[in-house]
Amino acid sequence: MSLQNHLDELMNKHRNLDGKIHDAEAHPSIDPLEVLELKKEKLRLKDEISRIEARLDSRH
Repeated sequence: MSLQNHLDELMNKHRNLDGKIHDAEAHPSIDPLEVLELKKEKLRLKDEISRIEARLDSRH
């Protein structure tokens, strides 16, 4: 898998997590720890996306 394809996949996962977080926060019955875990995963993905983007930028 190319770096660009991996980046695209991570960005898609990041967007999907954003939707899940929004939906979870709209339902007060959702466990706050679950929302926190989703946010941590989103942040981890953002960090990985940033690293890959930096690698791709350094190639050009």
